[in-house]
Formats: sequence, C-alpha cells, structure tokens
Amino acid sequence: MKPQNNLTTIRITMNYKIFSLFALSFIFFSFNSIDNCKEEKFNLTDPKLAANVKVAFEAKCKSFYNSILSNELSLPKYESFSKAFEGYNELKNQGLIEKDILTIVDFSLSSNEERMWVIDMNTKKVILRSLVAHGRNSGDLFATEFSNKSESYQSSLGFYTTGETYTGKHGLSLRLDGLEFGINDNARDRAVVVHGADYVSEKFVKTNGRLGRSQGCPAVPNEISKQLIELIKDKSCLFIYHPSRNYISKSKLIS
Repeated sequence: MKPQNNLTTIRITMNYKIFSLFALSFIFFSFNSIDNCKEEKFNLTDPKLAANVKVAFEAKCKSFYNSILSNELSLPKYESFSKAFEGYNELKNQGLIEKDILTIVDFSLSSNEERMWVIDMNTKKVILRSLVAHGRNSGDLFATEFSNKSESYQSSLGFYTTGETYTGKHGLSLRLDGLEFGINDNARDRAVVVHGADYVSEKFVKTNGRLGRSQGCPAVPNEISKQLIELIKDKSCLFIYHPSRNYISKSKLIS
C-alpha cells in the first residue's frame, strides 16, 4: 500500500504545481494586458476576471507613478495621472500616438497654478511644468464648463494627439487633433492649438488676480512655448483632465 500512497502523493504534488503554474500565468497575462483595462475592451463578462484586470492595472499605474522623477517640479495629482496613464496606453496600443511623451493638463486646479506637466514615459521624468490657460467661457479662476462646439470659446476635455506646427498670429503654434468623438473631435476645425500668449504669466496673475483666458486653446507662457511645442509635436499624447461626470461617462478611453 505504501507505493500506492507515494504515487498518490506524487500525483497530487504534480497537479498542485501545474495548477500553480497556470495561476501564475493567468496573473502575468492579466498584468501585461492592463493597457486595455475597460471591461468591454476585454469582453470580460466574468466579474471576477474583470476585477483582476482592474486590480492589475491599478498596481501598474501606482508603481509607475511612484517611480516618476519630478526633477523638483512636483507631480500631477494621482487622480489625473491615472486617467491619463490609462488613455495613453490605449492610444499607444491603437497606434494613434508615436512619441513616448505624455502631457497632462489638470483643469481641476486653479489657473493661477502650474497645472500642465510634460512627462517622458521612457525615462519616467517630469521634463516641464507650466501655467496653462483655459477658454474664456469655461470659467474665471477655475474651469467649470467645457464644449466641443465652434465659437463656444470653451475648452474641451479629453485626449488629443499633437499634430504639425505652423506660424500664426501667436508665432509658432501646434495643431491638435481631438481623439474623442463628441467630446473634442472638433478641435482642428475650431483651431484649438497650443500657442504662447502674454496673458499667461505670473505678472498677469499679480495684476489681475487670475491668469488670462483664451478662446479655447491651451495657451502657455511665451517664454516656454517654443520649447514645449518642439518637445511634444508630431504624435505625442495630450490629456486635458477635469473630474467631470459628463466627460467620464462619455469617454471610451478611461473607466
């Protein structure tokens, strides 16, 4: 009987190892598939499987965030970064962005704060932080209203890919293509671009109590506009964030 018991023990041990290997493989697959972390993208009808993928995404996002070198420029809030990180990875998977540069504009913050961050996603470094204006009809000190309509003079939220440069009335400027239907896809037709402006400055804030406002463009200080545009032009990702329930419910790029 002892040989049979030994054989049974061996079989149980082998089955346990096989099961463990399968479980580890599943976790590894989930962790490396989190770039498309929405349930519908995976067709995850099993709530447990969907929950595992979301947990894996959150772990990867937090790990990345905690490893970013701020270069004494500080980091964006985790809430805005996590949304940006999710959409950035999805757009990379779709081949819609080519540069490993992520620009985050956080319109939940006061316009008097430096609320634009440019992050090198390869080196995990913040390479620029700046003031940035919102549209004149989006609000005064804080941006609260957003639109995709022409002549609204409001900012549009969501994900953009940077396009080509041109020289216009504001000097060197950068065209943007909105990637979210019904949210910001009219950006090019509305001439929503990155450009420098004299009303985006600490001096303007001291004189007027708040930053100046644009016609809907994410305008930046004149002294850094050329550097910024050269850095992010040609298919990098720009994300304009606000904790708007309307935006979050409509977006197909974030959960």
